[in-house]
Amino acid sequence: MANRILTTVLPTSFIGLVGSLLGALAAYHAYYILSNYFFHKLRRFPGPLGCAVSKLPVLYHMWAGDLPQWQTDLHRKYGDVVRYSPNELSFSGAEALRDIHGHRIGSHTLEKDPRFYKNPVPGQATAMTSANYADHSRMRRVFSNAFSDRALKLQEPLFLTYVDQLVEKLREGVAKQPTRKWNMVRMYNFTTFDVMGDLTFGDPLGMLETDEYNVWVDTIFKSIKFGSLIHIMRYFPAFEDFLFSFVLPRFAVARKGMQDHKNFTSERVDKRLTKQDPRPDIWGLVLKRDGSDSGLTRKEMYENAGVLMVAGTETTATLLSGLTYYLLKNPEHMKRLTDEIRSTFKHESEITIEKLQAMKYVHACIEEGLRVYPPVPNGLPRLTPEGETTMIDGKAIPGGVGVMAPHLAVYRNPDNFVDAEKFAPERWMPDEKRYAADQKQSFQPFSLGPRGCLGKNMAYHEMRLILVKVLYNFDMQLCPESEDWASQNVFILWEKKDLMVQLTPRKA
Repeated sequence: MANRILTTVLPTSFIGLVGSLLGALAAYHAYYILSNYFFHKLRRFPGPLGCAVSKLPVLYHMWAGDLPQWQTDLHRKYGDVVRYSPNELSFSGAEALRDIHGHRIGSHTLEKDPRFYKNPVPGQATAMTSANYADHSRMRRVFSNAFSDRALKLQEPLFLTYVDQLVEKLREGVAKQPTRKWNMVRMYNFTTFDVMGDLTFGDPLGMLETDEYNVWVDTIFKSIKFGSLIHIMRYFPAFEDFLFSFVLPRFAVARKGMQDHKNFTSERVDKRLTKQDPRPDIWGLVLKRDGSDSGLTRKEMYENAGVLMVAGTETTATLLSGLTYYLLKNPEHMKRLTDEIRSTFKHESEITIEKLQAMKYVHACIEEGLRVYPPVPNGLPRLTPEGETTMIDGKAIPGGVGVMAPHLAVYRNPDNFVDAEKFAPERWMPDEKRYAADQKQSFQPFSLGPRGCLGKNMAYHEMRLILVKVLYNFDMQLCPESEDWASQNVFILWEKKDLMVQLTPRKA
């Protein structure tokens, strides 16, 4: 009956054409599956059957927000190298991060995978994160002065201004309402964004003062999640333009947020560059007033400022949030840490960047926080050079293959770390024998090599200051609603839940 209706309404030739197209599509799909499984250059690497023949499993987990957790589970089952997509490998061995991101004799490091670093708008100026090697080196030289040890010493009063403001905000709030529950994710975010706003634009965002997220910062969080969708679309390069034109209008809020971020950044950079101000913020240290002698175009300044406002804020607040949670879940470590802090400083005014660098257990806790809750849990995708064999963690990898070493999978690998699932700051203490077998060379939370994080030292200084100042002044208690706080999704970065804590002023 249905066939009779179709032949009445549609010409037989059209129905035949559709049938032929569907048949050809089915044949191509069958060929694609068989080719990936039996003849692909990665056929010898272990992994699930579905991952070997299709991109759908990895795309599903990117969409679901559990990609690094899923890859970690795959490594537990299949070993240190896993084929998680037809042409992509994930590594969790001790040398993987060094081999993928470190300096390579006679050549550059592996190229960044354009699906994750490509600029959405053709012809757009690039930031250091997505620039080619020549442009990256040029920009890195420009900014290196602003992140030197000398610069950090000059910037110490600026850091202290906002960290002290955080402590005062908490102190006043506890005095007014002793039973108040504090969302420490918000408080850490307020502090790091105010600090970086001043460093990047010479103008704080005022979030500690208002106790509210700046509208611009709120849009940053929304656009980060939208970035995961962009990565998914780029798995289909032949249809990328169509997908962008089809999908972007349906995410108008996120798209507007991305544009607002660019506009806000460019306006703030322009405003800062008009000031003849020798203050030791980023632009004051490295740029001439009009940028002409800096080696950067104005558009490159905009792009890099936008990256700094995310990379230098959200990740630092994320580490502090995760570390606070794990310390509260392990009170014996919290006590040891607060004892070290409060016995070292007789008065809060003694807390300086220089003195904090010598505090061994503070350092150990931060390192362990970075290990169990890495602010960037995903891998940073790279491509092996076409026509060459690349050695990664002792394995010969063909050319033209996507490779990554997810930080979460590497740091939770029991072959790399004893008691890998356990929060154990003592593993980073110099005289601790229990964890002597740890493969600490696998620990690279700021990446490494020529594209390693330029702001690594700044991040450590800021994390130490905030953590020590807060714990010097307050005792903390985790609220029941945050007991499972670490169970989170990942959309490029952790999708953090509220971390509710009760604060009590320390007893004299």
